[in-house]
Amino acid sequence: MSDTTIQNESAGLATAPAGDDHHVPTYEEGPPHPYHLVNPSAWPILGAFAGGLLAVGAVMFMHDGPWWVMALGFAAVLGVMFGWWRQIIIESVVEKAHSIVTKIGLRYGMMLFISSEVMFFVAFFWAFFNASLFPMEATGFVWPPEGVVTFDPFHLPFLMTLVLLLSGCTVTWAHHALREGHNREAARALGLTVLLGVLFSCLQAYEYSHAAFGFRDGIYPTVFYMATGFHGFHVIIGTIFLAVCWWRTARGHFTKDSHFGFEAAAWYWHFVDVVWLFLFCAVYWWGAGESAH
Repeated sequence: MSDTTIQNESAGLATAPAGDDHHVPTYEEGPPHPYHLVNPSAWPILGAFAGGLLAVGAVMFMHDGPWWVMALGFAAVLGVMFGWWRQIIIESVVEKAHSIVTKIGLRYGMMLFISSEVMFFVAFFWAFFNASLFPMEATGFVWPPEGVVTFDPFHLPFLMTLVLLLSGCTVTWAHHALREGHNREAARALGLTVLLGVLFSCLQAYEYSHAAFGFRDGIYPTVFYMATGFHGFHVIIGTIFLAVCWWRTARGHFTKDSHFGFEAAAWYWHFVDVVWLFLFCAVYWWGAGESAH
């Protein structure tokens, strides 16, 4: 046994078979240090070019330019997201590069991301309350504006609320199952959560198709569609996020001690739940005026 082999085994490093000159070393118990040192990657620069292409294409499309540039940029962004996140999964599952310190950094990153999303929705709530609490001449000095027929909050919106709250229960069920090492049970709970997310999106599409107002029919429809529409977009993203976690759970990527990928998705989903509760109470119920009472 060579000195190099002895050093690798003492550090917990898996050695390559004889004659394998292209083997990338991996650690059986993680790297012998707390730092997140990963292999050089082209994904950051590719992501920058893809984002720039999408931005340029969007500006061109908004100025009556060709649509295919924006579509190409969007496809490039999706490709970078898939490839980069796949590499992160390999770092975690195969290379064991995510130490305890690394996971703390990932948690801080997710917290900051969700905080930025909170401020994103604060802007829409600010616009809504500014228009509803201080109605101007354009709205007839009343809220909702004259001629706007709002939704009955205790009809379809209330059903959508129940669906989303139930999905919050099932994702919590999956979390507890993972923490106890019951991956099969966690996969079932995640599957139900994904189905409930799809059901919510379908109900929202049905609601939009039966709305009595259009996006350009005044301040109420504009704020309504921007706030609920972006929330619906976040529901779709969260559903995809949870579907990936369901696939990873079924593949055995998560253990009771290491499942931050799922935790990040669960945090995001609970954030989506809370935003919807504010939307239901403020926009659908209180904002509907006398028609809701």
